[in-house]
Amino acid sequence: MNKAELINAIAANSGLSKAASKKALDATIAAITDSLKKGEKVSLIGFGTFGVAKRSARTGRNPKTQQVMQIPAKAVVKFKPGSELGKVVK
Repeated sequence: MNKAELINAIAANSGLSKAASKKALDATIAAITDSLKKGEKVSLIGFGTFGVAKRSARTGRNPKTQQVMQIPAKAVVKFKPGSELGKVVK
């Protein structure tokens, strides 16, 4: 499912127009993104939890040249599915 299909599904299930569904989805994504940028967790009960994890610096290897390189530390987004979502996907 892509974003347009998700907007159509939201509109069909909620009775909202496609334009209102797009605004709602965009606002939801923006709110989640802003919280993650602040380092906060976002928990959607039954769906899952988004969080930020620190990945430490490490040594890697370029697969093409086999040259050793330093990979810098960075923050990455993690998602842990909730119990209700876990029951759907097996």
